[in-house]
Amino acid sequence: MNAGQSASFRRLFDEVGPVDCVGVEERVAKYTTRSLKKAAKLWGLRTAVTMVDLTTLEGKDTPGKVASLCAKARHPSDDPTVPPVAAVCVYPAMVRAARRALGPGAAVRIASVATAFPSGQAPLRTRLGEVRAAVADGADEIDMVINRGAFLAGEFAEVADEIAAVVAACGDATLKVILEVSELETFDNIRAASFIAMRTIRGGDFIKTSTGKTSLNATLGNNQVMLEAIRDFYLETGTAIGMKPAGGIRTAKQALQFLVAVKETLGDAWLTNARYRFGASSLLNDLLRQIEKERTGAYQAPYYFSEAAESY
Repeated sequence: MNAGQSASFRRLFDEVGPVDCVGVEERVAKYTTRSLKKAAKLWGLRTAVTMVDLTTLEGKDTPGKVASLCAKARHPSDDPTVPPVAAVCVYPAMVRAARRALGPGAAVRIASVATAFPSGQAPLRTRLGEVRAAVADGADEIDMVINRGAFLAGEFAEVADEIAAVVAACGDATLKVILEVSELETFDNIRAASFIAMRTIRGGDFIKTSTGKTSLNATLGNNQVMLEAIRDFYLETGTAIGMKPAGGIRTAKQALQFLVAVKETLGDAWLTNARYRFGASSLLNDLLRQIEKERTGAYQAPYYFSEAAESY
Protein backbone atom coordinates (compact mmCIF):
# COMPACT_ATOMS: atom_id res chain seq x y z
CA MET A 1 0.00 0.00 0.00
CA ASN A 2 1.53 3.33 -1.07
CA ALA A 3 1.35 6.60 0.86
CA GLY A 4 -1.65 7.86 -1.11
CA GLN A 5 -3.59 4.68 -0.46
CA SER A 6 -2.65 4.77 3.23
CA ALA A 7 -3.88 8.34 3.53
CA SER A 8 -7.21 7.56 1.86
CA PHE A 9 -7.77 4.57 4.17
CA ARG A 10 -6.88 6.61 7.25
CA ARG A 11 -9.38 9.30 6.27
CA LEU A 12 -12.14 6.75 5.71
CA PHE A 13 -11.36 4.89 8.95
CA ASP A 14 -11.45 8.22 10.81
CA GLU A 15 -14.90 8.93 9.31
CA VAL A 16 -16.53 5.59 10.08
CA GLY A 17 -14.55 4.57 13.16
CA PRO A 18 -12.36 1.53 13.78
CA VAL A 19 -13.51 -1.97 14.72
CA ASP A 20 -12.75 -3.39 18.16
CA CYS A 21 -11.75 -6.85 16.92
CA VAL A 22 -11.48 -8.36 20.39
CA GLY A 23 -14.88 -6.96 21.33
CA VAL A 24 -16.46 -8.40 18.19
CA GLU A 25 -15.08 -11.86 18.86
CA GLU A 26 -16.24 -11.74 22.48
CA ARG A 27 -19.76 -10.73 21.43
CA VAL A 28 -20.14 -13.42 18.79
CA ALA A 29 -18.82 -16.09 21.16
CA LYS A 30 -21.75 -15.30 23.44
CA TYR A 31 -24.24 -15.85 20.62
CA THR A 32 -23.19 -19.50 20.42
CA THR A 33 -24.16 -20.01 24.08
CA ARG A 34 -27.78 -18.86 23.65
CA SER A 35 -30.35 -21.66 23.87
CA LEU A 36 -33.74 -21.45 22.21
CA LYS A 37 -36.38 -23.92 23.34
CA LYS A 38 -39.77 -25.14 22.12
CA ALA A 39 -41.98 -22.32 20.82
CA ALA A 40 -39.11 -19.82 20.53
CA LYS A 41 -36.99 -22.33 18.62
CA LEU A 42 -39.82 -23.27 16.28
CA TRP A 43 -40.49 -19.59 15.60
CA GLY A 44 -36.82 -19.05 14.84
CA LEU A 45 -36.67 -22.04 12.48
CA ARG A 46 -39.73 -20.95 10.52
CA THR A 47 -38.50 -17.37 10.39
CA ALA A 48 -35.17 -18.56 9.03
CA VAL A 49 -36.99 -20.46 6.26
CA THR A 50 -38.68 -17.22 5.19
CA MET A 51 -35.24 -15.59 4.93
CA VAL A 52 -33.56 -18.13 2.62
CA ASP A 53 -32.60 -17.18 -0.92
CA LEU A 54 -32.86 -20.60 -2.60
CA THR A 55 -30.12 -20.66 -5.20
CA THR A 56 -28.73 -22.44 -8.21
CA LEU A 57 -25.63 -20.96 -9.82
CA GLU A 58 -24.18 -23.65 -12.06
CA GLY A 59 -23.11 -23.70 -15.66
CA LYS A 60 -25.41 -26.69 -16.22
CA ASP A 61 -28.57 -24.91 -15.01
CA THR A 62 -31.61 -25.53 -17.21
CA PRO A 63 -35.14 -24.11 -17.25
CA GLY A 64 -36.36 -27.44 -15.84
CA LYS A 65 -33.97 -27.28 -12.92
CA VAL A 66 -35.00 -23.70 -12.22
CA ALA A 67 -38.69 -24.68 -12.33
CA SER A 68 -38.02 -27.41 -9.73
CA LEU A 69 -36.20 -24.88 -7.59
CA CYS A 70 -39.18 -22.52 -7.80
CA ALA A 71 -41.58 -25.30 -6.81
CA LYS A 72 -39.51 -26.05 -3.71
CA ALA A 73 -39.26 -22.34 -2.93
CA ARG A 74 -43.04 -22.00 -2.89
CA HIS A 75 -43.68 -25.21 -0.95
CA PRO A 76 -40.52 -26.26 0.91
CA SER A 77 -42.32 -29.02 2.81
CA ASP A 78 -45.49 -31.10 2.92
CA ASP A 79 -46.14 -29.44 6.27
CA PRO A 80 -48.58 -26.60 5.45
CA THR A 81 -47.30 -24.54 8.38
CA VAL A 82 -43.86 -24.18 6.74
CA PRO A 83 -43.78 -20.86 4.86
CA PRO A 84 -42.23 -20.21 1.45
CA VAL A 85 -38.66 -18.96 1.20
CA ALA A 86 -37.84 -15.33 0.43
CA ALA A 87 -36.49 -15.70 -3.10
CA VAL A 88 -34.95 -17.88 -5.73
CA CYS A 89 -31.58 -16.69 -6.98
CA VAL A 90 -30.34 -17.53 -10.48
CA TYR A 91 -28.01 -16.28 -13.16
CA PRO A 92 -29.48 -13.58 -15.47
CA ALA A 93 -29.97 -16.12 -18.28
CA MET A 94 -32.38 -18.09 -16.06
CA VAL A 95 -34.53 -15.17 -14.86
CA ARG A 96 -37.18 -15.71 -17.57
CA ALA A 97 -37.46 -19.38 -16.65
CA ALA A 98 -37.95 -18.45 -12.99
CA ARG A 99 -40.58 -15.87 -13.88
CA ARG A 100 -42.49 -18.42 -15.97
CA ALA A 101 -42.37 -20.93 -13.12
CA LEU A 102 -43.45 -18.52 -10.40
CA GLY A 103 -45.87 -16.41 -12.42
CA PRO A 104 -46.76 -12.78 -11.76
CA GLY A 105 -47.37 -11.59 -8.21
CA ALA A 106 -45.74 -14.59 -6.55
CA ALA A 107 -44.81 -14.31 -2.88
CA VAL A 108 -41.38 -15.73 -3.73
CA ARG A 109 -39.16 -13.09 -5.31
CA ILE A 110 -36.66 -13.57 -8.11
CA ALA A 111 -33.10 -12.50 -7.40
CA SER A 112 -30.31 -12.54 -9.95
CA VAL A 113 -26.58 -12.27 -9.46
CA ALA A 114 -25.12 -9.74 -11.88
CA THR A 115 -22.20 -7.39 -12.59
CA ALA A 116 -19.95 -10.26 -13.77
CA PHE A 117 -20.55 -12.33 -10.63
CA PRO A 118 -18.47 -13.49 -8.82
CA SER A 119 -15.32 -11.65 -9.90
CA GLY A 120 -16.79 -8.36 -11.09
CA GLN A 121 -13.99 -8.29 -13.66
CA ALA A 122 -15.81 -6.91 -16.67
CA PRO A 123 -16.18 -3.42 -18.15
CA LEU A 124 -18.77 -1.34 -16.31
CA ARG A 125 -20.98 -1.06 -19.38
CA THR A 126 -21.10 -4.86 -19.57
CA ARG A 127 -21.96 -5.16 -15.89
CA LEU A 128 -24.72 -2.55 -16.17
CA GLY A 129 -26.11 -4.21 -19.29
CA GLU A 130 -26.39 -7.47 -17.36
CA VAL A 131 -28.33 -5.72 -14.59
CA ARG A 132 -30.74 -4.07 -17.01
CA ALA A 133 -31.34 -7.35 -18.86
CA ALA A 134 -32.08 -9.24 -15.64
CA VAL A 135 -34.53 -6.58 -14.46
CA ALA A 136 -36.22 -6.46 -17.88
CA ASP A 137 -36.66 -10.26 -17.77
CA GLY A 138 -38.42 -10.10 -14.40
CA ALA A 139 -35.82 -9.97 -11.61
CA ASP A 140 -37.13 -8.36 -8.43
CA GLU A 141 -33.69 -8.20 -6.83
CA ILE A 142 -30.11 -7.84 -8.05
CA ASP A 143 -27.06 -9.13 -6.17
CA MET A 144 -24.01 -7.18 -7.38
CA VAL A 145 -20.33 -7.50 -6.51
CA ILE A 146 -18.25 -4.45 -5.68
CA ASN A 147 -14.98 -3.62 -7.37
CA ARG A 148 -12.65 -5.04 -4.71
CA GLY A 149 -9.56 -4.02 -6.64
CA ALA A 150 -10.65 -0.39 -6.63
CA PHE A 151 -11.44 -0.55 -2.92
CA LEU A 152 -8.09 -2.07 -1.98
CA ALA A 153 -6.36 0.56 -4.13
CA GLY A 154 -8.07 3.28 -2.10
CA GLU A 155 -10.22 4.38 -5.04
CA PHE A 156 -13.33 4.77 -2.92
CA ALA A 157 -15.06 7.27 -5.22
CA GLU A 158 -14.81 4.77 -8.06
CA VAL A 159 -16.40 2.07 -5.90
CA ALA A 160 -19.24 4.40 -4.89
CA ASP A 161 -19.79 5.65 -8.46
CA GLU A 162 -20.09 2.09 -9.77
CA ILE A 163 -22.59 1.17 -7.04
CA ALA A 164 -24.59 4.31 -7.87
CA ALA A 165 -24.66 3.31 -11.55
CA VAL A 166 -26.02 -0.12 -10.60
CA VAL A 167 -28.67 1.50 -8.37
CA ALA A 168 -29.84 3.49 -11.40
CA ALA A 169 -29.81 0.38 -13.62
CA CYS A 170 -31.92 -1.52 -11.05
CA GLY A 171 -34.88 0.83 -11.25
CA ASP A 172 -37.39 -0.45 -8.71
CA ALA A 173 -35.52 -3.72 -8.11
CA THR A 174 -33.94 -4.22 -4.69
CA LEU A 175 -30.15 -4.15 -4.70
CA LYS A 176 -27.84 -6.32 -2.58
CA VAL A 177 -24.22 -5.16 -2.58
CA ILE A 178 -21.74 -8.03 -2.11
CA LEU A 179 -18.53 -6.96 -0.37
CA GLU A 180 -16.71 -10.32 -0.71
CA VAL A 181 -15.39 -10.03 2.83
CA SER A 182 -12.62 -12.63 2.47
CA GLU A 183 -10.92 -10.42 -0.11
CA LEU A 184 -11.25 -7.29 2.04
CA GLU A 185 -8.99 -8.98 4.60
CA THR A 186 -9.70 -6.97 7.80
CA PHE A 187 -12.70 -6.02 9.93
CA ASP A 188 -11.79 -2.33 9.47
CA ASN A 189 -11.95 -2.76 5.69
CA ILE A 190 -15.30 -4.59 5.95
CA ARG A 191 -16.78 -1.78 8.04
CA ALA A 192 -15.41 0.88 5.69
CA ALA A 193 -16.75 -0.89 2.59
CA SER A 194 -20.12 -1.30 4.31
CA PHE A 195 -20.35 2.46 4.79
CA ILE A 196 -19.36 3.20 1.19
CA ALA A 197 -22.17 0.93 0.02
CA MET A 198 -24.77 2.18 2.51
CA ARG A 199 -24.10 5.82 1.64
CA THR A 200 -24.84 5.01 -2.00
CA ILE A 201 -27.78 2.60 -1.94
CA ARG A 202 -31.38 3.21 -0.89
CA GLY A 203 -33.33 2.34 2.21
CA GLY A 204 -34.54 -1.25 1.83
CA ASP A 205 -31.47 -2.31 -0.15
CA PHE A 206 -28.96 -4.74 1.39
CA ILE A 207 -25.29 -5.24 2.05
CA LYS A 208 -24.07 -8.82 1.74
CA THR A 209 -20.99 -10.66 2.97
CA SER A 210 -19.93 -12.91 0.14
CA THR A 211 -20.46 -14.55 -3.21
CA GLY A 212 -20.12 -17.98 -1.63
CA LYS A 213 -17.39 -18.71 -4.19
CA THR A 214 -14.33 -18.08 -1.99
CA SER A 215 -12.74 -20.13 0.78
CA LEU A 216 -14.04 -17.88 3.57
CA ASN A 217 -17.63 -16.68 3.48
CA ALA A 218 -20.13 -15.62 6.15
CA THR A 219 -19.00 -15.92 9.76
CA LEU A 220 -20.56 -14.62 12.95
CA GLY A 221 -17.61 -12.23 13.14
CA ASN A 222 -17.90 -10.53 9.77
CA ASN A 223 -21.68 -10.63 10.07
CA GLN A 224 -21.38 -8.76 13.38
CA VAL A 225 -19.11 -6.09 11.90
CA MET A 226 -21.67 -5.45 9.17
CA LEU A 227 -24.65 -5.51 11.57
CA GLU A 228 -22.95 -2.90 13.74
CA ALA A 229 -22.22 -0.77 10.67
CA ILE A 230 -25.93 -0.98 9.74
CA ARG A 231 -26.89 -0.01 13.31
CA ASP A 232 -24.54 2.96 13.37
CA PHE A 233 -25.64 4.10 9.91
CA TYR A 234 -29.30 3.85 10.96
CA LEU A 235 -28.67 5.87 14.13
CA GLU A 236 -26.85 8.48 12.06
CA THR A 237 -29.26 8.75 9.12
CA GLY A 238 -32.54 6.99 9.99
CA THR A 239 -32.10 4.83 6.85
CA ALA A 240 -32.66 1.10 7.36
CA ILE A 241 -30.36 -1.14 5.33
CA GLY A 242 -30.81 -4.91 5.06
CA MET A 243 -28.18 -7.59 5.64
CA LYS A 244 -27.43 -10.88 3.89
CA PRO A 245 -24.77 -13.30 5.11
CA ALA A 246 -23.96 -15.74 2.32
CA GLY A 247 -22.01 -18.98 2.09
CA GLY A 248 -21.01 -21.41 4.81
CA ILE A 249 -24.26 -21.35 6.82
CA ARG A 250 -25.38 -24.96 6.54
CA THR A 251 -27.15 -25.89 9.78
CA ALA A 252 -30.23 -24.71 11.61
CA LYS A 253 -28.09 -24.24 14.72
CA GLN A 254 -25.90 -21.74 12.85
CA ALA A 255 -28.93 -19.91 11.46
CA LEU A 256 -30.41 -19.46 14.92
CA GLN A 257 -27.10 -18.03 16.14
CA PHE A 258 -27.16 -15.50 13.30
CA LEU A 259 -30.74 -14.55 14.23
CA VAL A 260 -29.69 -14.04 17.85
CA ALA A 261 -27.00 -11.67 16.55
CA VAL A 262 -29.61 -9.73 14.58
CA LYS A 263 -32.01 -9.43 17.51
CA GLU A 264 -29.34 -8.35 19.98
CA THR A 265 -27.66 -5.87 17.61
CA LEU A 266 -30.49 -4.42 15.51
CA GLY A 267 -33.68 -5.49 17.27
CA ASP A 268 -36.90 -7.13 16.18
CA ALA A 269 -37.44 -4.77 13.25
CA TRP A 270 -34.70 -6.63 11.36
CA LEU A 271 -36.18 -10.09 12.03
CA THR A 272 -37.97 -10.12 8.68
CA ASN A 273 -36.93 -11.09 5.18
CA ALA A 274 -37.42 -7.48 4.13
CA ARG A 275 -34.27 -6.72 6.14
CA TYR A 276 -32.40 -10.01 6.61
CA ARG A 277 -31.66 -12.94 4.30
CA PHE A 278 -29.59 -16.10 4.29
CA GLY A 279 -27.64 -16.83 1.12
CA ALA A 280 -27.23 -20.51 1.97
CA SER A 281 -29.51 -22.85 0.09
CA SER A 282 -28.11 -26.02 1.64
CA LEU A 283 -29.38 -24.63 4.94
CA LEU A 284 -33.01 -25.14 3.96
CA ASN A 285 -33.16 -28.92 4.35
CA ASP A 286 -31.65 -28.81 7.83
CA LEU A 287 -34.19 -26.17 8.85
CA LEU A 288 -36.96 -28.45 7.57
CA ARG A 289 -35.54 -31.43 9.48
CA GLN A 290 -35.41 -29.41 12.70
CA ILE A 291 -38.97 -28.14 12.23
CA GLU A 292 -40.15 -31.73 11.72
CA LYS A 293 -38.28 -32.75 14.87
CA GLU A 294 -39.94 -29.99 16.90
CA ARG A 295 -43.34 -30.92 15.46
CA THR A 296 -43.19 -34.72 15.75
CA GLY A 297 -40.34 -35.47 18.11
CA ALA A 298 -38.46 -37.49 15.47
CA TYR A 299 -35.79 -36.61 12.92
CA GLN A 300 -36.37 -37.42 9.28
CA ALA A 301 -33.48 -38.76 7.20
CA PRO A 302 -31.84 -36.07 5.05
CA TYR A 303 -33.11 -37.72 1.85
CA TYR A 304 -36.71 -37.27 3.07
CA PHE A 305 -36.52 -33.73 1.71
CA SER A 306 -35.66 -32.92 -1.87
CA GLU A 307 -32.07 -31.96 -2.55
CA ALA A 308 -31.27 -28.27 -2.01
CA ALA A 309 -29.48 -26.33 -4.68
CA GLU A 310 -25.91 -25.14 -4.59
CA SER A 311 -24.78 -23.52 -1.34
CA TYR A 312 -24.33 -19.83 -1.84
